[in-house]
Amino acid sequence: MSEETRKILTRYWGYSKFRPKQEEIIDAVLAGRDTLALMPTGGGKSLTFQVPAMVREGICLVITPLIALMRDQVHHLKELGIPATAIYSGMYHDEVDAVASGCLHNRYKFLYLSPERLATDNFRDFIARLNVNLITVDEAHCISQWGYDFRPPYLKIADIREFFPEVPVLALTATATPETVTDIVEKLRFKTPNIIKAGFERKNLSYNIFKENDKTGRLLALLKKGKGSTIVYVRSRRKTRYLAEIIQKNGVSATYYHAGLDAAQRTRRQRAWATGSVRVMVSTNAFGMGIDKPDVRQVIHYDLPDSIESYFQEAGRAGRDLKPAWASLLYNNRDISDVKKRYEASFPPIKTIRKIYNQLGNYFNIPVGSGENTGFDFEISHFCRQYEFDLLETYSAIKLLEKEGLLIYSETSGRYSKLKITMNKSELYRYMVENPYDDHLVKEILRSYAGIFTDYININENILAKRVGIDAKKIVEMLTELSKKKVLSYIPVRRKPQLIFIYERLDSNYLQLSKEIYDLRKKAAGQRLQALLDFITSGLQCRSIQLLRYFGEKTNHRCGICDVCRKQSKTELNDVEIANIVSHLKEFLGTDSKHLYSIVSGLGTFEEDKVLSVIQWLLDNEQLTRQKDETIMWSRQLNIDLE
Repeated sequence: MSEETRKILTRYWGYSKFRPKQEEIIDAVLAGRDTLALMPTGGGKSLTFQVPAMVREGICLVITPLIALMRDQVHHLKELGIPATAIYSGMYHDEVDAVASGCLHNRYKFLYLSPERLATDNFRDFIARLNVNLITVDEAHCISQWGYDFRPPYLKIADIREFFPEVPVLALTATATPETVTDIVEKLRFKTPNIIKAGFERKNLSYNIFKENDKTGRLLALLKKGKGSTIVYVRSRRKTRYLAEIIQKNGVSATYYHAGLDAAQRTRRQRAWATGSVRVMVSTNAFGMGIDKPDVRQVIHYDLPDSIESYFQEAGRAGRDLKPAWASLLYNNRDISDVKKRYEASFPPIKTIRKIYNQLGNYFNIPVGSGENTGFDFEISHFCRQYEFDLLETYSAIKLLEKEGLLIYSETSGRYSKLKITMNKSELYRYMVENPYDDHLVKEILRSYAGIFTDYININENILAKRVGIDAKKIVEMLTELSKKKVLSYIPVRRKPQLIFIYERLDSNYLQLSKEIYDLRKKAAGQRLQALLDFITSGLQCRSIQLLRYFGEKTNHRCGICDVCRKQSKTELNDVEIANIVSHLKEFLGTDSKHLYSIVSGLGTFEEDKVLSVIQWLLDNEQLTRQKDETIMWSRQLNIDLE
């Protein structure tokens, strides 16, 4: 199959050869083997299912929770001349019906699905009628109940395998611990485990942790020292604008991005950054998924990420072109305190979660037993004011309800309005003859948008208005009227965040929230947070080694370019010598403090200059502290007591 897959690669994507591991994954899939592929961010995951799906007859199901990524990939495939479509929560029934009809009539090679869709019998009946050639599960770590991004609907994916017993499953993830890998293989019911790792090591990426009281000063220094495109990650929308303005005032071009901006603003800013007209993008974690920019030179975390998994994925957006790149994380003691508070607030009491769920139903006037798969414009701040809820607690409760598979909260509004002609051609011709007032608009729609009789097409009312020569507001009025007359189906763009009820509203007394599962999730989240804090506060081991071991790759090979390795190199000692001296020093000092001369004589088995070099290095890395009486002792380790 290699020759055929390479032809497809060249014909559609313009590449002459595959990246490492891509061909191995594709060959396994084409051989009918269930496969779990672990590939780092930017490793070319999409080609591992797109290429084999193009080889075989039928349609490829791609299950992913990322609606924005879904839209981007569908758009990209269409640009390549490959028919693709998507069905996700919050779409209108007419949209879903049109897509389903196209799939049943073999008009598409790829159907992207949000996992929530697999929960209903009707939708599974539709899936069973398709000629499926591959089931792809993207973000496969979401199937692990104790992982960092668990989504209950993922547990339903394996159920559709009974319809296609001979069709292989390809599970993809960029971040999975050994426990998560085991979970994925088990819950997707692999016939025989087949795990292909591209490896998590990024040899060109330098990881650097800076403990800073003046984080803004360090940020500006990093930007002035470094060159090229940069992403700066922060936790709040307010801070994106604040930092972007400071960066601009210091002579570096910058813009900001978050889910609260309207679609047009997000698109403009993303394009300005992607084309290089703006160097720095200051963003919440809403920015990054599906961003294919290989020449990002720096990723800077101004605030702490949620977990090592999040950090690894976000930092990994730097240096995809394999040229030298930097990933820097800035923190101080206040950040440690804040992250502990956020952790506690992200697990409100079960009683509070039930109350918030109940008031959401009241807020939207949804009777108990109705509202299934219905979306609403939702301003969380207005909801909190009306019912006097704490904002962070409410947000956390909604996210936990998402993990129960009851709701979806989409902070990102849509990009385009949608349009589809619902009359057949003869009916439309008759209507245009009888209604000459609408003739010019309808003709322009037919000229501008191919496939509009069979699919919903993305439209821009402003562009359409210029072509027709009338005001954009008038265009909206005319399209709305034509929609009422059943000439076409017009779905205006949603400009506000959406809250979508996946299931009918339940009586809050019957809302099943297991305390045992709740407690286990909280414990797992606490362990992930502690692992992150251990990573940032440990200055004794190569950053790359720490990350690789977290993801199950055992290695003692130092990267040589992270902050720890660079400082170690200054001691002119090798790893073994440093480790031996540190080990003896720990045993000698214990919890006491001692003068430098006592330490040097106490470690008399080592050369004095080597002991002094290691002690200075430990002092520089804040692992040791010098007291007022000039004695030296181990620093107190940061401990957030997550129990």
